[in-house]
Amino acid sequence: MTGGTDRPIDLRSDTVTRPGRGMRAAMAAAEVGDDVYGDDPTVNRLQARAAELFGREAALFAPSGTQSNLIALLTHCQRGDEYIVGQEAHTYKYEAGGGAVLGSIQPQPIAHQPDGSLALADIVRAIKPDDFHFARSRLLALENTLGGRVLAPAYIDAATELAHRHGLATHLDGARICNAAVKLGISPREAVRGFDSVSVCLSKGLGAPVGSVLCGSQAFIQQARRWRKMLGGGMRQAGILAAAGLYALEHNIARLSEDHENAARLARGLADIAQIKVTMPDTNILYADLPAELCSLLDAGLRRRGILARVTPHMRIVLHLDVSPAQVDRTIAAFKEFFAA
Repeated sequence: MTGGTDRPIDLRSDTVTRPGRGMRAAMAAAEVGDDVYGDDPTVNRLQARAAELFGREAALFAPSGTQSNLIALLTHCQRGDEYIVGQEAHTYKYEAGGGAVLGSIQPQPIAHQPDGSLALADIVRAIKPDDFHFARSRLLALENTLGGRVLAPAYIDAATELAHRHGLATHLDGARICNAAVKLGISPREAVRGFDSVSVCLSKGLGAPVGSVLCGSQAFIQQARRWRKMLGGGMRQAGILAAAGLYALEHNIARLSEDHENAARLARGLADIAQIKVTMPDTNILYADLPAELCSLLDAGLRRRGILARVTPHMRIVLHLDVSPAQVDRTIAAFKEFFAA
C-alpha cells in the first residue's frame, strides 16, 4: 500500500493509485533518450519486457489505454471496415467513439451474456457477408475483465478460433488482464492466448501513473507506431514514465490477489446490510445495489468519514493497492453506521 494515513479511502477506481517509494525511485533513476527516435533505453526495456510477458514479438508504449485500443483498431481495420464488440465494452462505450470518428471504422455492438462474454452464435450472426452493401467485418474485440468478471479460458479459445475461422483478426482490451491471470492462476501469456493484439493498462491495479502497452507481431507494431505518431502519442524522454511501467510489471502483478481478497472482504461485509444487494466479485471490482433515494445522503455520509466512492443505485466499488484491509473494515463500518441510523 502506498497511500498515507491522511488520504481518503478512494474506492472510485483503480486508476487513482499513486506510485509508491520503490516506483518513484525507479522513475527518478531512469535512463532516458528520445523515444520517437527509438533510443529511449527504458522505454525499449519496457516494450521488450511486455512482449516477453504476454508472448508477443513486439510491444508499443502508449500514453493511455484509450489510445492503445484506438491504435489497435486503426491498425487492424481500414476505412469502411467494422469491428464486432460488446455493448458494454470500453472500446465501444467509453472511448468517445474514436474508432468511428478518427478511423471511419464502424462498430457492430452486440449484447453481453451475464458472464460478460459475447454469445458465439451472436458473433457469427454479426459477421457480414462479402457484399458491397455491408461494411467489411474485420475484427473481433473482447475485454477481460469486464466489470470485474473474468472470461473463461475455454470461452476465449472458442471465440478467437471462431473469429479466425471467419477471417477476422482478434484484439483484447486487457485493461485488467493481469487481474484475470491472477484470478485464474495462469500466466499473462496464457491469459491472452488466441489474440492477435492485446492492450495492457499499466495505470490501474498495476499502480503506474501513466500508460499502456500494445502487444502484437513485429509487423503489427511497426504499423501501430505510425498511428501512435499521428495521434500525438509519440513522447520524447518517456523513460521516466516507462520506468514506472517496468516496476509495475515486475513487482505488482502477484500482489493483485490482495485486492481481490479485499474486494471479497468488503462484499461480505456489505452483504450483511439488508438494504444492499451485493454481487460477489471475481477480482477487484464489486457492485452493490442501493435504494436510489438514499444515494446522495450516503455519498455525503461517506465523504464525512473520509471515503470517496461513486454512489449510484448500481454502485461500482473498486479495490486497489492504496486500500488496506483495515480501510476495508472502516468502510464496512461506515456503511453499517449509515444504514443503522
